[in-house]
Amino acid sequence: MGGGTVSAPLEELTTWDADWSGLRVVVTGIGLSGFSAADTLVELGARVVVVDARDTEENRAKADTLRIVGATDILLGADAVASLPPVDGQAPDLVVTSPGFRPTHPVLAAAAEAGIPVWGDVELAWRVRIREGRKTAQWLAITGTNGKTTTVSMTESMLRAAGLQAIAAGNVGTPILDAIRDPEGYDAIAVELSSFQLHWTHSISPLASVCLNIAEDHVDWHGSYEAYMADKAKIYENTQVACIYNAEQYETEHMVEEADVVEGCRAIGFTTGVPAVSMVGVVEGLLVDRAFIEQRKDSAAELAAMADLGEYAPRHMVANALAAAALVRAYGVEPAAVREGLRAYSPGDHRIQAVARLGDILWVNDSKATNPHAASASLAAFSSVVWIAGGLSKGVGYDDLIAAHRDRLRAVVLIGAETRDLQDSLARHAPDVPVIRALGEQTGEEQSPVTSAEEIMVRAVAAAAAVAEAGDTVLMAPAAASMDQFTSYAHRGEAFIEAVAGYVGEQQENTTPGQVQTPKEP
Repeated sequence: MGGGTVSAPLEELTTWDADWSGLRVVVTGIGLSGFSAADTLVELGARVVVVDARDTEENRAKADTLRIVGATDILLGADAVASLPPVDGQAPDLVVTSPGFRPTHPVLAAAAEAGIPVWGDVELAWRVRIREGRKTAQWLAITGTNGKTTTVSMTESMLRAAGLQAIAAGNVGTPILDAIRDPEGYDAIAVELSSFQLHWTHSISPLASVCLNIAEDHVDWHGSYEAYMADKAKIYENTQVACIYNAEQYETEHMVEEADVVEGCRAIGFTTGVPAVSMVGVVEGLLVDRAFIEQRKDSAAELAAMADLGEYAPRHMVANALAAAALVRAYGVEPAAVREGLRAYSPGDHRIQAVARLGDILWVNDSKATNPHAASASLAAFSSVVWIAGGLSKGVGYDDLIAAHRDRLRAVVLIGAETRDLQDSLARHAPDVPVIRALGEQTGEEQSPVTSAEEIMVRAVAAAAAVAEAGDTVLMAPAAASMDQFTSYAHRGEAFIEAVAGYVGEQQENTTPGQVQTPKEP
């Protein structure tokens, strides 16, 4: 089949019903977002070539599906991503990339050199969100180094409590293009955006936006902390109603100050302390609003009580709830729906997830703490911790984390293939804290070779149990990515849960009934 010609220039492709026919597009990646982008573009009439380095059975099955619906070609394997491929024998008009591809990747670098625009799936979704005969959802955009998934889920829950058709999408669960193409449509979409996705956005204009926090992360992808912050700051560009910032972290407020927003857009702060005017915050155990009410200079509207967050609400969860509340209040949701949404919200797995209590020792899984900032929030929730940590550092440092929490560390059990940076920080800032390598090599201890990720965690749990005392929390909050020893943070978390269950089961044989408990979810 021969290539078509583009009927409309890219700048005019701003609705589903624009003329996309014949647009030559290369899509990088055939994962969730890449497959969704390719499928959408084919439906729009574009000529699509997909490339992915992984020639797996799963990807071959996805390739077959895309060919059936009309994709021009799917190229799999290392050679497929070595250079920018032609589409119908000509250079592509556009590249749509999956978020995992770095800007320096050969395909993207070649596109940049040739002056070919690169979009992410989020940019594509924004451009096709308007479709004749369907309602157009408002976007509530959420980013931050940590807390994104919690906040986006809380936002979705509040919107639904208000009777709205709403969904959480983007970097969590449902790909944003799948949400856009839903036949029924949505009133609002809570859009979680990673720094990778924001890097490739150019024109999105959310109703409200928030950067929850910012800390060093993904330096290996962005090239520097400054570049990472710059991409995070893009969340605020073109915001229509409210740019919501963390009043306890100046960097996020500065992002708002520098953003080019729609005229009339307000800056709204959130704080876990008493809020000033145009903020949401906490007063005497209540979450309150001094931003979206007429009498905000001398009064506040009650949104929820701390108890509505559950029996256990660490400070960062309160902050996330306030950010979500500000987003939905910007949309127009009433306070009662904020409360009901928080009551209906259930924390996801692997985020400060209580696993078991043995005697007076609590075991907690926070595998989702994949960087020092997330681990810091987790450590701060407990007074005496046996900390299981380590993994891929992603180019970040640990000195600030260790210095801030050394007094609460009873011992540290190291997992991860390479933990030298973490070990060095512990030696500098917590020299008196015992450090145990789960695999035992740094002490010269002889152990049989580890054959699986699960065995790594079994040994880590056993090492933690050996040093934990009554009143301690054994906290698995690695402060690092998981892919050196596990397939994902979820795999790492499940391995921890299974290892703890195995350890508890062994102890039950020699424990008085009633001493081993499964704790309430925090």
